[in-house]
Amino acid sequence: MPIARISETFGIRTLDDAYAVAALNTSLRVARGGRIVGRKVGLTSAAVQRQLGVDQPDFGVLFADMEFLDGDEVPMARLIQPKAEAEVAFVAGRDLCGGVPSYSEFLAALAYALPALEIVDSAIAGWTLTLADTVADNASCGLYVLGNQPVAIGQLRSSELGLQLDRNGRTEAIGSGSACLGHPLRAAYWLARTLAARGEGLRAGDVILSGALGPMVPAVAGDLLQATIGALGTVSCRMASEP
Repeated sequence: MPIARISETFGIRTLDDAYAVAALNTSLRVARGGRIVGRKVGLTSAAVQRQLGVDQPDFGVLFADMEFLDGDEVPMARLIQPKAEAEVAFVAGRDLCGGVPSYSEFLAALAYALPALEIVDSAIAGWTLTLADTVADNASCGLYVLGNQPVAIGQLRSSELGLQLDRNGRTEAIGSGSACLGHPLRAAYWLARTLAARGEGLRAGDVILSGALGPMVPAVAGDLLQATIGALGTVSCRMASEP
């Protein structure tokens, strides 16, 4: 059930306060058996940043039970008001902890890239949220779907990351790698630096969802979603009908 803006209900105004709420919820989930397997970057589009009046992305936590694979059915019962985004996912090949990494150190820590669909979701009614709301709500993360074939990082060229996101065979969104902070690797690097500044890091095997390459697309039960992301290929899922 969607709720009113928690920023207003609980007086959450600053980013630090919003991240503190997200950290509390993460700790509770881990205490109940949740396993962290990565992070997501949100608000990487300049247009969306302007809409919310912000000048930086945000980030959230990925849990193991959020992950699905190409062609899987995604359970609508776990979602409130989902929308789909197509993204480049990166997988860390080794730990990246300690001080703020240089770009070369960051690149050396990545193993490969995959096409991905993120099923974003929000607890805030009608998606009428502020930056504080989306940060506190784990950066509006719902579930995510990973493609099958890993691609070497050195093969990623922004000009070859054109996006086509289809719903039920009809193209609903187009985009490009440059829409994601100029390049998805730059968005993922922002995450690595931000985590390091907060005393956190990435672990080998962690998934990084680097941010949308194009507009969000509403998703309802029965929808077949397929994203084609240039040289990364395709990734798809079906929104499972309600029982």
